[in-house]
Amino acid sequence: MLEFLGYLEGERGLSSHTLAAYRTDLLQLLAFLRRRGRRLYSAQPADLAEFLGAGAGEGRAPTTIARKRSAIRGLYRFLRRERLVEGDPTAELAGPRPPRRLPKVLAVREVRKLVEGVGGSDPLALRDRAALELLYASGLRASELCGLRLGDLDLLEGIVRVRGKGGKVRLVPVGRHALAALQRYLSRGRPALARGGERSQLFLNGRGGPLTRHGLHLIVARHARRAGLVGVTPHTLRHSCATHLLCGGADLRAVQELLGHSDPATTQLYTHLSAERLRAVYFAAHPRATLRGRDA
Repeated sequence: MLEFLGYLEGERGLSSHTLAAYRTDLLQLLAFLRRRGRRLYSAQPADLAEFLGAGAGEGRAPTTIARKRSAIRGLYRFLRRERLVEGDPTAELAGPRPPRRLPKVLAVREVRKLVEGVGGSDPLALRDRAALELLYASGLRASELCGLRLGDLDLLEGIVRVRGKGGKVRLVPVGRHALAALQRYLSRGRPALARGGERSQLFLNGRGGPLTRHGLHLIVARHARRAGLVGVTPHTLRHSCATHLLCGGADLRAVQELLGHSDPATTQLYTHLSAERLRAVYFAAHPRATLRGRDA
């Protein structure tokens, strides 16, 4: 199992959060099999189906069951490739499909209220404004923003080099409002936070260390509350960026490259969001769209 997790980290580039979840899932599977006198190499399809069924019976969310299924299938594919097992007991392993949930998206006015509500010229305020602007402008994941280094940002060209999932690097454009906020942060905010240190990370915390994903989530949540917005995370700004681009006429393929999606179906989700927004605008504005409309 340790070799499998090492493979996922080293070759697949999975995040530490995903690796920790997979490790927990597989340890639970080993304990489950041990109670039934089975070992990993002798497990049968019925054993694995019962394990997933037991999780469903305990009221675990469909997304959790689906993740466990993915971890188990990945493990047995790895074992078979390494010639440690002959067959694949997960070949016909069924599991609940996680519900397709549309992500939360802010309206343009809500994004403006959130971002422009971060005022002040102290180092932390300048950092927060730059981080929020960049999250929305370039659709970065929280881990991607926290992983940025000074050398990744080209202010003259308006481009940032992003390391995404699986270690894939992409070049992402940065809008003018975000560039202006980054320039203010780099000239007046970051030097004060760094305190003369040689840190290479772009975004720093109040003690001069690298800004973490948890710290970024707290920053976004704090400013969202001040703006009167509920349930806003860094990913909300990523979703909003993608949806607003599509609503504005951006090409789906371009948005896919911007977000770093390897699967076009992932980006396709945002077309549903933009279609819903277009429908709402249509029925609100067209004079003959509803019975309440104005006479033509």
